[in-house]
Amino acid sequence: MRTSQALLLRYRHDPSFEFSRVLVTYVDRGAPGDLSSVGGGEIVRLGPGFFDVLREERAVTVPYHRIRRISYDGVVVWEKE
Repeated sequence: MRTSQALLLRYRHDPSFEFSRVLVTYVDRGAPGDLSSVGGGEIVRLGPGFFDVLREERAVTVPYHRIRRISYDGVVVWEKE
């Protein structure tokens, strides 16, 4: 099984995919239902243990272990059990 990080890196760098079609849902304490979602166009960096999201003109760091689901074109391609 592919890790969420490996999957995001593939979608970012493989020319057969458009990263803007990715939707990542992650644990965000304090958000409604403690979950937030972000489109690939808002992800500004894929780091070694985290990714950075552009929110209100500032980068917010999210660890990969908080990812719960990754969708591509509306189809769930990865989900944490």
